[in-house]
Amino acid sequence: MKYLVTGGAGFIGSNIVEALLAGGKQVSVFDNFSTGRRENLDAFLFQPGFGLHEGDLRDYRQVLSATEGADYVLHQAALPSVPRSVADPLTTNEVNINGTLHVLQAARECGVKRVVFASSSSVYGDGPGLPRKEEMPAAPMSPYALSKYTAERYCQLFWELYGLETVCLRYFNVFGPRQDPASQYSAVIPKFISLIRRGERPVIYGDGLQSRDFTYVDNNVHACLLACTAAQAAGKVYNIACGRQYSLLDLVKSLQELTGLHPEPVFAPARPGDVKHSMADIRKAQEELGFSVRTTFRDGLQKMLGSAI
Repeated sequence: MKYLVTGGAGFIGSNIVEALLAGGKQVSVFDNFSTGRRENLDAFLFQPGFGLHEGDLRDYRQVLSATEGADYVLHQAALPSVPRSVADPLTTNEVNINGTLHVLQAARECGVKRVVFASSSSVYGDGPGLPRKEEMPAAPMSPYALSKYTAERYCQLFWELYGLETVCLRYFNVFGPRQDPASQYSAVIPKFISLIRRGERPVIYGDGLQSRDFTYVDNNVHACLLACTAAQAAGKVYNIACGRQYSLLDLVKSLQELTGLHPEPVFAPARPGDVKHSMADIRKAQEELGFSVRTTFRDGLQKMLGSAI
């Protein structure tokens, strides 16, 4: 079987590529390196079964060319970040919605068996009720969240209209190796680790009581591979997380304990579009995908601290 991983140079995508190659699969990456990093692929470039297509999701012909011959498409590519989408909604729409439509149409033309789409917990917004369950109504609070929800609906529509098997996985605050701590849009955990290691004070936007279901990337890789072949999954949406809730203050405290370093956080005004609380109900993924939590929050932090970010 041949797998195409869009966004394979990103931190989640490159971890998926690594797992597929370790399992003896043929893997191609499609990436324009706008947010992904070439060095994330360095270890794979000369491995048997690996291929690289440099291209942009917004160019349908490039997407179609990369998709030819693929059995499964793991669509991880996106323009990430809520703040970035608030600042530039047009590009977020072009990449995350039009780009996903290109992936789906190319998959349909090329006879792909299944597309697994990386969605986001941000689609739930800040509505009442925790843990978040897949049947809850979407309430996007940012262009990024809206783009992910729209892409989900496109995936489901392609299953309903054309019979293209699609599975949408709603990721909850993923962290792990190869995350870039230097970007202004970097996820909170690699940024905090980088600052604390340098003895600098991490910045918390808001009161620090906002909570997240922080999920180590191994769990997402596990879910993606299961979603490729799970018998009941076509046309469905699944939460992928650990089913636990930690505040940003909990995160800082854990990092202080694990590193032995204790710079205190700096507090800044909350950012527009940020969700206050998030936690997943993962029972549907457990029952229908066979998903299980392989790495806990605390163990994931220890792994991050032991790796080069």
